[in-house]
Amino acid sequence: MKASVLLDTCAALWIAQNAPMRPEAVAAIDEAFDRGEKIRLSPIIGWEIGLLASNGRFKSSTSPQRWLERLLGRPQIMLAELPPEVLLASSFLPGTPPKDPADRIIVATAREYGLTVMTRDRSLLAYANEGYLNAVEC
Repeated sequence: MKASVLLDTCAALWIAQNAPMRPEAVAAIDEAFDRGEKIRLSPIIGWEIGLLASNGRFKSSTSPQRWLERLLGRPQIMLAELPPEVLLASSFLPGTPPKDPADRIIVATAREYGLTVMTRDRSLLAYANEGYLNAVEC
């Protein structure tokens, strides 16, 4: 794997909880660090974490805001750019892209910047299997 890593929300949750990850995912992160790269996080994660919290599905001892601040405060993680062109591109993805708007934005971000999405999301992994996205299962 040579592309930098973009975390899907589920991957960010796993990393924040120090949950075990697949060896391929750990290797992808290690390789990025070895190249001096930071792991990227889409700004859309703020919206997704907010939705999880508002539905009672966010499991953390801190508020969603504090959780996100702590994650973004890690020196090895940075926020990915999300210009309007990427948002527009998320509406015109080839093949059979995921239906979830946040997933489409993550896909468009990864495609625009040549990033590999780290995820456990089945729709993102299926889209990667179609050949339209680089992804690694965490």
